[in-house]
Amino acid sequence: MGLAASPTATAKPDLETVKKQVEKLDQQAEAASERYNDAKVKVAETHTRLSALNSDLARQQSLVDGMRKQVAAMVVDQYKGDALSTTSQVILSDNPDAFLENLNTVAAYNSQRGQVMKDFSTELSRLKLRKSAVKAEADRLGKLEKRMKADKAEIDKKAAKARAVLDDLEADARAKLLGGEYTGALPSVPANGRAAVAIRYAMAQVGKRYVYGASGPSSYDCSGLTMRAWGAAGVGLPHSSRAQQGSGMRVAESDLQPGDLVFYYSPVSHVGMYIGNGLIVNAENPRSGVRVTSLHAMPYVGAVRPG
Repeated sequence: MGLAASPTATAKPDLETVKKQVEKLDQQAEAASERYNDAKVKVAETHTRLSALNSDLARQQSLVDGMRKQVAAMVVDQYKGDALSTTSQVILSDNPDAFLENLNTVAAYNSQRGQVMKDFSTELSRLKLRKSAVKAEADRLGKLEKRMKADKAEIDKKAAKARAVLDDLEADARAKLLGGEYTGALPSVPANGRAAVAIRYAMAQVGKRYVYGASGPSSYDCSGLTMRAWGAAGVGLPHSSRAQQGSGMRVAESDLQPGDLVFYYSPVSHVGMYIGNGLIVNAENPRSGVRVTSLHAMPYVGAVRPG
């Protein structure tokens, strides 16, 4: 007689357990996505700094090269005969340090030439500092790009796992899980000035898809939505929830006004826009897209007022 299958062997997790599992995977993927967005902002800033440093380095290199020719010509003019062999070593040296070392072996500096050499040494030191700064910035860029690659891999992994969990659900259970939290009519939000423009933009996106790294017009991630909404009002925001947290005046929860940006999780990895009456509009996750939810649907950590 065969053994009966254990009831727990084929038991499926209840809907609430699955919901929490998917929400956790969504949050982990979004955290990785916002780190990726933050790194993109920093990569752009680093490229700008690196470009400026390289331009400065090129100018300094040109100055040092010009001074080197000036000093070499001075030596040739001043020293003849036996001294010329030493001078030749100076002129033929491509290494700036060796150039100085060889030159120091030549005797009888006059006062003018001594000042020229002092200036050359100073400018050579400045050149070395600029080369060091360029290398440090290039190294920083390499680390950021490596981090972006790792974050992108984590986004893909967590998103795929969340989809796999949902795919295992039966159709009716899946429909319940994907149901929205706020089911009422879209509220009319009282606001003035730039905040009103930002709110109108954000509310017009309700129902559109959530896509990691997207910033419109057909799909958004959380910081992409708030960036575009406030951008429509003439306020520039970075495409990063963490960076957006530092982009305005901090406000207490009791002082929230429509248009304020509200942040979630620690470290910050989600942002929405407050629209009053304890509600926010936000690009929530790939399951829900852009929608209206309650202010405390996620772990709230603070708010800022852009503009």
